[in-house]
Formats: sequence, structure tokens, C-alpha cells
Amino acid sequence: MAWLSTPAHHRWLEAETDRLWEFGRAARLASGGFARLDEQGRPEDGPVELWVTCRMTHVYALAHLAGRPGSADLVDHGLAALAGPFRDAEHGGWFAEVERDGTPRDADKAAYPHAFVVLATSSAVAAGRPGARELLDAALAVQERHFWDDDAGMAVEQWDRTFTELDPYRGVNANMHTVEAYLAAADVTGDRRWLDRAVRVVERVVHGFAAGHDWRIPEHFDATWTPDLEYNADTPAHPFRPYGATIGHWFEWARLTLHARAALTARGDDAPAWMLDDAVALFDAGVREGWAVDGAPGFVYTVDWEGRPVVRERMHWVAAEAVAAAAALHAATGDARFDDLYTTWWEYVGTYLLDREGGSWWHELGPDNRVSRTVWAGKADLYHAVQATLVPRLPLTPVIAPALAAGLLR
Repeated sequence: MAWLSTPAHHRWLEAETDRLWEFGRAARLASGGFARLDEQGRPEDGPVELWVTCRMTHVYALAHLAGRPGSADLVDHGLAALAGPFRDAEHGGWFAEVERDGTPRDADKAAYPHAFVVLATSSAVAAGRPGARELLDAALAVQERHFWDDDAGMAVEQWDRTFTELDPYRGVNANMHTVEAYLAAADVTGDRRWLDRAVRVVERVVHGFAAGHDWRIPEHFDATWTPDLEYNADTPAHPFRPYGATIGHWFEWARLTLHARAALTARGDDAPAWMLDDAVALFDAGVREGWAVDGAPGFVYTVDWEGRPVVRERMHWVAAEAVAAAAALHAATGDARFDDLYTTWWEYVGTYLLDREGGSWWHELGPDNRVSRTVWAGKADLYHAVQATLVPRLPLTPVIAPALAAGLLR
């Protein structure tokens, strides 16, 4: 069955996107920003997190671009939080967490949430929201001044509040989302340097680190970009910095490589041959070492440096990135095997991950595919699932929000 070219499947994807957007509306906080949601779709207690607010601002910018009434107000609500309590008017950048009263709780300046500031504001610019361009320009200035390391061709990880002390840790996860953000910024601003920087990161991570480690991408590095393969060996299920190699990131990097490749081609450049070859190799490694390797359907979370499963819980975001990568590779190659895997994995999502009664997707399942809560309790946000429903219906370039703005949704 060729689901990727089936109008009926596209209609199902659209209905699922709408189901997700409806579930997430309750995350809006009267005090500003967006909360994580629990399993019933209710805002959880606790501080307001920058990465969650940015992701929700991004997905409702996509909803507005797709013509869903009532979404623009949610985008503007997220932008107000970025212009207000999250923004450090004294030292620049954005706080990682604030209390409900706006008091900074985590004042460090980290690359991961700052990448999502760029993504959220880029999507809001594509959606034509007031104040979005000023915030995007400010976010890109922070990238230029503090996070982009031109010598390394990578983003650094984390500063203190004043941007005077730089943590020696370097991470690939933050760089992956920096690539996503830079591709979006390049599309909405027309500034070529953001595309060029995204390609530099992709080349170093995918064509360098991944290819040099049998496609098991090292995630953790020191200040010289030397991999620390034993990092967090004592806390292997960390939600952001787990030990070992993270299967879902292989699919994410494969897709981002294809987006970057398509962007180069659209601008008249000859994209290097390795970009497609490496994207396929990363994808195939994720299938070989991640999918149903322990006798049950689903993707394991992490593997060790021999490819053996470490954390066997099934995370919703891994399946979401797998279907998106399969769709992207099918778009790039036309190879039917990617459509076949795409269909297999949506069947898995529909059987195990969709919460048809409570809404959204279960964020974690155990190795037995029953609901589990060891790493991710609740249903924090919509980002991965929404994008999994949109990527199959969009071209590889421009990226999601600019493509929606251009009317390219199938």
C-alpha cells in the first residue's frame, strides 16, 4: 500500500493534526506562556519552561497558517511571553524557566531552548504575527553573539545568565535543533548564512561524527569536541542527555539532512552526494538497531556503542521522527520501501501510541507497549506529533511554516 500518495491517508493526517491542536489549547497559562500538559490535557503545576512555550508557539503558528481559527491568539500569547517574562532585559537572551509570577527560576542561557526561540519566532514571522520579526532578529543576534562558534562550525551549549561563563560541555542534541531553527530562519529572512551554518553542522555531525561511529551518533562532547562515550552512564534514561546513542535522533538528523539538501538545490547549488547517502545510512541504522529489536514492536530509546539496547522504553517522539524521516526519504528518492516502513510505523502509532479517549499521544510506553512513565509522564507538548502529521504533506523545502505560508500543503 502506498499511503504517502493516498488522499484518504492525507485526510486522516489532517484530522489527526486537528485532534492534536485541539488537545493542546489548554496549555495556555493566564500568567503567560504555556505549561506542560498532564495525561488528561490539564496544565501541570510548576515553573513555565522556555522550550515548551516556544514549541507550543510554533505549533499554533502552524495551525494559524493552516487556517484554524483561534490559533493566532495562541501564537500572540507565546510571543508575549518571549517579549516579557522569559526575556532577560539586562543581559540579553531568554531564561530557561520562570515562575508563574515571572520570576526567573533557571537563569542560565542554554542552546537547546534558544534554538526553539528562533524556530518559534520564525514560524510566527511566516504566520504574519505582529512583533514576531523583532523577536526573531533579537534571537538571531543572540545566536550570532553567543552561541555560534564559527571555528568549530557548531553551537556551544550553555552560558551563565550574564554570558560570561561558558560550560565546557558540548552537545549534539542542541545542535540538531539549532539546524532546524537555522533552516527556518534562512527561509523566512532570506539570509543565506543561516542555511550555510546549518549545512556546516549537518556535515560535521552526520558526515563526521555519525559516519565515524558506525552511524551511532555520539551525543556528548567536551569543549574540544572530543566525544565522551560514557557520559551519563549512571543515568542512562535521562530525558535530554541519555547515555549512549539515541535512536530517534538518527531519524531526526536524516530528515534535517534532507531538508538542508533540498534547500541547497532550490537555491541552485549542487548538494554534496554524501547528504542523501548519509541520510539513508542513518535511517537504515535506526531501523536495524531500533525497531522491534527486543521481540516487540516499537523503537527502543537508546543503544550502547555495540548497538545493544540500553533503555527499551518506547518514546512517542521517536516514532514521530521515524515516520517523518520515512516520508522525507520517500520524497527524496521515490523508493517504495520508505513508504512501506512509513505505513508500518503509522500502524504502530495508531495501535499503541494514540490515546483515542484522552487525546494526544501517550508519551512513553514500556517494552511491553503498555503506558509507562519512567522518563516522560504526562503529555508535555505537541511538537513531534504535529510535525509527523505535516511533513508527509509538504515538500522538503521550504521548511514547515514557510511551506504552509506558501500554500504548499497537500
